[in-house]
Amino acid sequence: MTVRVVGPYQLSPQTSQTPGIERLTAIDEDIGSKNLWAGVGTMEPGARSGAHHHGECESVIYVLSGRIRLRFGDSLEEAAEAGPGDFIFVPPNVVHQEVNLSDSDGIETIVIRDSQENLVINVDLPDSVLRET
Repeated sequence: MTVRVVGPYQLSPQTSQTPGIERLTAIDEDIGSKNLWAGVGTMEPGARSGAHHHGECESVIYVLSGRIRLRFGDSLEEAAEAGPGDFIFVPPNVVHQEVNLSDSDGIETIVIRDSQENLVINVDLPDSVLRET
């Protein structure tokens, strides 16, 4: 086992996706990690992700740029907002949705999970719930 450097040109789109977010893998078992998945998440201006959760994984989202509202709960009834430099902790099995609060700027995040299984379980909620702010 050795230290590995993964450059931005080496990020892989071969990972689970949710409408509204693009995830790219940086760290996984393919480079030697045994317990972590890490990658980049981006969102276009004004975008909203679909509702989803990550099973038994704990997730950390670090906001590099943009302002994000994380809606969460079984019906997305709660919300928290974060901006550049903020960390967001998402416990296992928590249904959530990311919302880009800007209509002109994108969002860039770093995402880390405590599992090699990059599990994304998309949850079917009514459009009226997904469109609430």
